[in-house]
Amino acid sequence: MTIVIILVILFAALLIVVPLLERSRFRMSAEQMSKLSRWILPLAIVLILAQLIRHLVG
Repeated sequence: MTIVIILVILFAALLIVVPLLERSRFRMSAEQMSKLSRWILPLAIVLILAQLIRHLVG
């Protein structure tokens, strides 16, 4: 039952967030996106390592 509640909440959040983002005036240039995209993979690796350490210690 819990999984159904979680799925309903996620679906409702998508129905609210997607239209808000489409109406948003926030736009990024290609240069800004390239600067941010170079950080995504290293941060994801740090997050995975942190979760692994947390799992092993706790």
